[in-house]
Amino acid sequence: MKQALGGATKDMGKMLGGEGEEKDPDAAKKEEERQEALRQQEDERKGKYAKMEAERENIRQGIRDKYGIKKKEEKEAEAAAAMEQASEGSLTRPKKAVPTGCGDEEEEESIVDTVMKFIPTPLMDMFNKK
Repeated sequence: MKQALGGATKDMGKMLGGEGEEKDPDAAKKEEERQEALRQQEDERKGKYAKMEAERENIRQGIRDKYGIKKKEEKEAEAAAAMEQASEGSLTRPKKAVPTGCGDEEEEESIVDTVMKFIPTPLMDMFNKK
């Protein structure tokens, strides 16, 4: 039993970086070769996925051309250019659009008229009598 524990403590010492570590003269060379192999595999993997993405983008572009769809970057660039062109002569930033139903009495009246259209005639007669 003691012998089994003695072996375990030696292994623990090696794992913790203690004494009794055996040095392999070719370990540095083997490690360097392993690292180089990993780098090479990583480069091959990245190349493979770059090629696949280029093929996908080619297919996407074909679909965009076929249906007249613009890329998001193109849409954003056009929107930015339009905003810039609109504010070219102005010293302040462009005004934001007012949401519907905020501030205009004329609009509120039209909403009431719209609601009144959907009320049945007997109820509408009651409203008109007042």
